[in-house]
Amino acid sequence: MLRRLISIAVALLALAFLCVPPASALALPTPKDLTAFLDLECFKTSPYQPPAATLTLRHINPVLGNLPIETVTLGQREQLCVPVAKNNQLPPSPALDFIRFIDLACYKISGTTVSTGLVLSHLNPLFQSLPRTQIFMNTPQQLCVPVIKNNVFPPAEVLSLVRHIDLKCYGITPNTPLNQQLSLRQLNPVLTPMIPTHGAQVLNARQLCVPVQKAGDVIPDEVFKIVRWIDLEKFDLATPALPAVSLTLRHINPVLAGLPPEQAVLSGASQLALPVAKNGNFPPG
Repeated sequence: MLRRLISIAVALLALAFLCVPPASALALPTPKDLTAFLDLECFKTSPYQPPAATLTLRHINPVLGNLPIETVTLGQREQLCVPVAKNNQLPPSPALDFIRFIDLACYKISGTTVSTGLVLSHLNPLFQSLPRTQIFMNTPQQLCVPVIKNNVFPPAEVLSLVRHIDLKCYGITPNTPLNQQLSLRQLNPVLTPMIPTHGAQVLNARQLCVPVQKAGDVIPDEVFKIVRWIDLEKFDLATPALPAVSLTLRHINPVLAGLPPEQAVLSGASQLALPVAKNGNFPPG
């Protein structure tokens, strides 16, 4: 009798274990939450020329969907853009879990001048009260693609999103100054102990970086609905002298994952990329 009771108890415990739902996966942020708090500080890097890579790019933001598909070749690496918080304003969860792993290496490219007029609105709550600005998006200058630093991978759910963020950066006119004084704090775990919180003066606008998709990159639908809204306006930046940092970069986008690891020395912050909306088309959420 005792053995039978023990057997029944064990069976009930096993059944209860099987009925417990698995730990929930990290939820995707809304496009609004991810983009509004996505601020990237762009550091100059030591020069590096990647192996020859020709990429075909198409625009995925609804405002620029009429621009033609274009084939470009990766030139020399110029920058590494890494996530920061402005004035200790941390992104909300779950956006923070994704933003802290958005690292983009920016390579020189050339292409066709598009001369597209746009009206830009700041998305970050700190700058939402600033007036809209009218700009012309001109010639492509850079392609910024996702990387990891020092072989530190994000969680799988985060990787599934950040690996598909590709931004094509165009020169813009006029180069209107922002003239804002900020405190910048690193968010990525690799750089948090290396680069201290520091002051920064945000100066003239230089580029608009808009989302594109590389031929051969199959973006899951739920991820596509988020990354297509990432538009960043790059401004020149003045900061105090910062420590030189040596890193190993590795490509994580499926199309470029076969490229070899790269060594990069960060030699000072040069720009700050701030989230914007184009022509009143705001990210949903």
